[in-house]
Amino acid sequence: GGKDRRSGLILTIPLCLEQTSMDELSVTLDYLLSIPSEKCKARGFTVIVDGRKSQWNVVKTVVLMLQNVVPAEVSLVCVVKPDEFWDKKVTHFCFWKEKDRLGFEVILVSANKLTRYIEPCQLTEDFGGTLTYDHMDWLNKRLVFEKFTKESTSLLDELALINNGSDKGTQEKERSIDFNFLPSVDPETVLQTGHELLSELQQRRFNGSDGGVSWSPMDDELLAQPQVMKLLDSLREQYTRYQEVCRQRSKRTQLEEIQQKVMQVVNWLEGPGSEQLRTQWGIGDSIRASQALQQKHEEIESQHSEWFAVYVELNQQIAALLNAGDEEDLVELKALQQQLSDVCYRQASQLEFRQNLLQAALEFHSVAQDLSQQLDGLLGMLCVDVAPADGASIQQTLKLLEEKLKSVDLGLQGLREKGQSLLDQISNQASWAYGKDVTIENKENVDHIQGVMEDMQLRKQRCEDMVDVRRLKMLQMVQLFKCEEDASQAVEWLSELLDALLKTHIRLGDDAQETKVLLEKHRKFVDVAQSTYDYGRQLLQATVVLCQSLRCTSRSSGDTLPRLNRVWKQFTVTSEERVYRLETAVAFHLSAEKVLQECPEQPEAFNEIEQLDEIEAVGKSLLDRLTVPVVYPDGSEQYFGSPSDMASAAEHIREKMKLVSMKKQQLRQPEPTTPES
Repeated sequence: GGKDRRSGLILTIPLCLEQTSMDELSVTLDYLLSIPSEKCKARGFTVIVDGRKSQWNVVKTVVLMLQNVVPAEVSLVCVVKPDEFWDKKVTHFCFWKEKDRLGFEVILVSANKLTRYIEPCQLTEDFGGTLTYDHMDWLNKRLVFEKFTKESTSLLDELALINNGSDKGTQEKERSIDFNFLPSVDPETVLQTGHELLSELQQRRFNGSDGGVSWSPMDDELLAQPQVMKLLDSLREQYTRYQEVCRQRSKRTQLEEIQQKVMQVVNWLEGPGSEQLRTQWGIGDSIRASQALQQKHEEIESQHSEWFAVYVELNQQIAALLNAGDEEDLVELKALQQQLSDVCYRQASQLEFRQNLLQAALEFHSVAQDLSQQLDGLLGMLCVDVAPADGASIQQTLKLLEEKLKSVDLGLQGLREKGQSLLDQISNQASWAYGKDVTIENKENVDHIQGVMEDMQLRKQRCEDMVDVRRLKMLQMVQLFKCEEDASQAVEWLSELLDALLKTHIRLGDDAQETKVLLEKHRKFVDVAQSTYDYGRQLLQATVVLCQSLRCTSRSSGDTLPRLNRVWKQFTVTSEERVYRLETAVAFHLSAEKVLQECPEQPEAFNEIEQLDEIEAVGKSLLDRLTVPVVYPDGSEQYFGSPSDMASAAEHIREKMKLVSMKKQQLRQPEPTTPES
């Protein structure tokens, strides 16, 4: 890789202790000398014979061989001698004697003195230089280059043969292409190898095998670049032509295959495919029958789908060829595409129409079956006698009945819509009947559809009549239970009024005015109770009338009336006791207040003692009455409030009685005499 001071290339011949084959060495030198260009050879070579590990006679033989291999190209031969070997005088004398005959100068030099003749930067480390050289890297590049040269040259010949054969007549061309259609090596691989090799050769620096150390490209590598580029250009040109030949052949083959497949698709669709559809016209008379027809149609569709898949693939292939833009094939391709599309779309439309018709029939039968089940459920509900537990259950049953009737109405409406839609589709069925008379089949289908709708209408009408009767009866029962519930509620209200009368109506008032107010409030309270009692009586009377109308015995009115009367009697007794106590309290307060307000100096004051005694008697009687319970007709007793409540109510009576007693004592005391002045 180095150069001498004349810019000549340096050739290094390392010798070893083992026997050196001169024949192999000669062949190697011939190969190495064939690499540089003639311009490089004209500058001559400097040969370094490394004899440090060899014998003198071997070195001498190598030097003499150089005369026969490269006599004119060698300018200088430097024999690197070992430090302690050979007779300097003998060897020097020998080469000096052969100088004129050899035609080049031969010098013996130690490795450390080789730099006298060659610059250190042009010598490798073996001779004390700094030139970095990786022999394995160089060898690998040469092997790649020579392999590429061999493969590319062979490939160029094959491609030229194929490409030239494509320009001849049709028969000869077909034979040529069939015989040499595929090259022995992959053109893409060879091109990739060439590009990678060229990329390495074009780099200014190369990485050595030691990693990180670089060395400058040699002349043989620079010389290989134009060769690789030239081969790559030729390969690309021939490969492009080869690809075009392959494309034309593939297009012709593809066109023939497309024509054959198109005819297969068209013949099947217009033959067996159409015959399958001609035999399928019925819609079935039930869900199961329609489903069976659908399953049969799915089998037909499955067979068609295989051919439709072929159609899609053919259509894509035709579209790709049309996009290629070859005018010679455009007319034929478009005709094939149009013919294929027309047949496939017509057959697909017929399949879709048949599928939609069967789906509509299945939906119609499904709606009819659901409606029939709804009518059966409604009829079963109407045939069962109503025995509800209360008004709420009757309301719930009535609501359920109305919902079922509404659901039946919606179902019948949906059935009419589905039936009309199905009839419309059947009327259009003759448009693609291929000339076959489908009147009989259509009439059977139409009669079946209309018969189903009429039957459902009659069943629905019968159920509606029964629902009207049941609704009236249930509304009366609702009213009956409502009256019974309200009557029971009236009893509860009256009981609550009685309870409130006993527990909260306890006060007797602090004076006559307040007691009168309490008495007036009590009368209003009694009026409310009276209204509640009257309301309950009216409800119970209505219950009797409804029971007679429904021809049934009320389960609660017989118990409610005695309860109502019993509570009302208890309330009446309690109310009368309350009125008596309030009226007594009014009389007591009026009398006491009148006496207490009179002036004792009046002459008639002495007549009040008797009145005061009467007032005390009334007050005591009232206090005694407060401790007595209310006795009901059934013998039960009930007190007003608690003992503490009664004590609080009697407190004001006792206070006023104390005032009356004090007043009576004052009246009984003699008046003091006033001294005469």
